[in-house]
Amino acid sequence: VQLQASGGGLVQAGGSLRLSCAASGGTFSSYVLGWFRQGPGKEREFVAGISRSGGSPSYADAVKGRFTISRDSAKNTVYLQMNSLKPEDTAVYYCAAARFSALSTMPTRYDYWGQGTQVTVSS
Repeated sequence: VQLQASGGGLVQAGGSLRLSCAASGGTFSSYVLGWFRQGPGKEREFVAGISRSGGSPSYADAVKGRFTISRDSAKNTVYLQMNSLKPEDTAVYYCAAARFSALSTMPTRYDYWGQGTQVTVSS
């Protein structure tokens, strides 16, 4: 499956962005989907994930209550709605798909990755 992420940009603290990740070339419902991010000088970290059925989303503690992950099977797209953004949310955000694994916070469990989209939050 190929993943194409979009929607990043520059936003002031407290603002919102919605990231999108369009999937093609595979059976969308077969994949667990996740969002990860990598800030300057940091390791890639889990942000949010959603199961094949769309239920039981999971979030990193740092974004819980501010970010919402969702998936639209009709559009083969996964979204990340980001509200109340903070400067520490600044990072390159990646979408990822796992063909066989259950929902996981570990990047190594994901088989396919999008190209990343930059999110910059100014103070």
